Amino acid sequence: MKKNIINKIGLLVLGGAMVMGMGSGCKKFLSEQDPSNLSPDSYFTLPEHADAAIYAAYARTRLVGYGAGIFSNNFQLLDAPTGTMITGTAQNSDLNNLLGLVYNGENLHIGQWWKELYREIAQDNLVLDNVPGINPMDAAQKKRVLGEAHFLRAWAYFYAVRLWGDVPLILKSQTPLSTDFLPTRAKTADVYATIVQDLQNAEAAGLSWTDASGRIGLAAVKAELAKVYLTMAGFPLNKGAAYYKLAADKAKEVIDYANAHPGEIGLFANYTDLHKTAMNNRLEHLFEVQYLTGVEENPLQSIMLPNNSLSKNISATGSGVGSSMPTQSFYDSYKKFEPTDKRTDEQQFFYTSYFVDGSGAAFPLGAPYIFKHFDVEDHGAPGTPGTKHSNLNVPQIRYAEVLLIYAEAQNRADGAANITAYTALNAIRARANLLPVVALGQAAFEQAVWRERVHEFCFEGIIWFDMVRLKKVYNEDTNGFDDFVGHVNKNSGQPLQEKHLLFPLPTFEMKNNANLKPQNPGY
Repeated sequence: MKKNIINKIGLLVLGGAMVMGMGSGCKKFLSEQDPSNLSPDSYFTLPEHADAAIYAAYARTRLVGYGAGIFSNNFQLLDAPTGTMITGTAQNSDLNNLLGLVYNGENLHIGQWWKELYREIAQDNLVLDNVPGINPMDAAQKKRVLGEAHFLRAWAYFYAVRLWGDVPLILKSQTPLSTDFLPTRAKTADVYATIVQDLQNAEAAGLSWTDASGRIGLAAVKAELAKVYLTMAGFPLNKGAAYYKLAADKAKEVIDYANAHPGEIGLFANYTDLHKTAMNNRLEHLFEVQYLTGVEENPLQSIMLPNNSLSKNISATGSGVGSSMPTQSFYDSYKKFEPTDKRTDEQQFFYTSYFVDGSGAAFPLGAPYIFKHFDVEDHGAPGTPGTKHSNLNVPQIRYAEVLLIYAEAQNRADGAANITAYTALNAIRARANLLPVVALGQAAFEQAVWRERVHEFCFEGIIWFDMVRLKKVYNEDTNGFDDFVGHVNKNSGQPLQEKHLLFPLPTFEMKNNANLKPQNPGY
């Protein structure tokens, strides 16, 4: 898919007509349809149009990496409020406000997530509204494209409902004449019901389990559905044991398939494979945002590199901006409580030194930086100059998360962890060079899973949503968990408040549409 992906579909509207006279030739000209003039009605007429439209929907997922002002990307919205991140530049006021927990509806990152998620939803609606009418078209191909659109719409709404709670539920393509062109906000429960239905539709679309081209596979659909059920079990819906059971059962389907097909789905043997371009869309990576030189390159590399205050560059691409760094206390928490944890070994999840210009002499950085998303091919390695181009994908769903979803959900649903839950949790621990956990009570096992989620999925846009659904926050001093409200983020010294369980709606959107009022509480 990466070679064929299309960033935009041109939907051109005829702006005027030329009066040519009254002869029959003129009448024929005026009655003929210009094949180069595209509209939604004339465009969706060929199977190729369906593929182009769904490729455009995939391209929209790149919203996670879009720039958000100087030295920042949308990606940072989901890490900055967690308390695990600092910036080495402090030049982006919107990012600083997120780090300091003093953001409001004017925040650029928040506004961009809103706009881009609804652009994704609009593209998915376009596919779902128009592809069914393409005829002739292979039935299996049509079913697949519609399934992918259902998944991507669910993916977008799942972000939106977790960020803002009640949000507009737009399920049809819009025009200025649409009756719901200025929509009200749907209830959170109704948004989740739509997400589940979309994912169930995708599940029934005849998708292959995996797809190394980057298109959605059945494993990604089931994993996302398990994740949605796990979230619904906690805050704000608090559906409890029944939904923990749904999450466990759905995750188990993926685990069973992986056990039967270990060459297709599984954990990478080492962390290096997490950020190898050769492993994009393979084995552990069930769904990723796609990047490719000549189409759109990975935009996160500069924010993960040290800022240009260092005396030497450590990349063939030049200096970075260093606006995403782990706090020292979070970095230290790995080995503070389990000294053998290899995730903070050099160039695993983090790095404290690299090589001059990417391929020269070793150079200490003076602080830890994030290595999870570091593209070695782009920056360079000893004896191998960097390409200065990044094709590295950004992960959205890893098999590691499926394992920990199952472990957490089964333990909560059944009152105690079974052997499969212990196996799932200990697989994550074994790769990190940690001893297996055994014979824990329900609460102790649950916290063991939570800790692994914090340390395994940091800086992947996951931890903030765990904090909200659990209303718990990892304490780097005690290795336990505090209540969300009142926990003090060590990076800023500011406490989390009840209002932080949701983000504010963008101010510009509320000005454009009075039907979105009231603003989320506290903002």
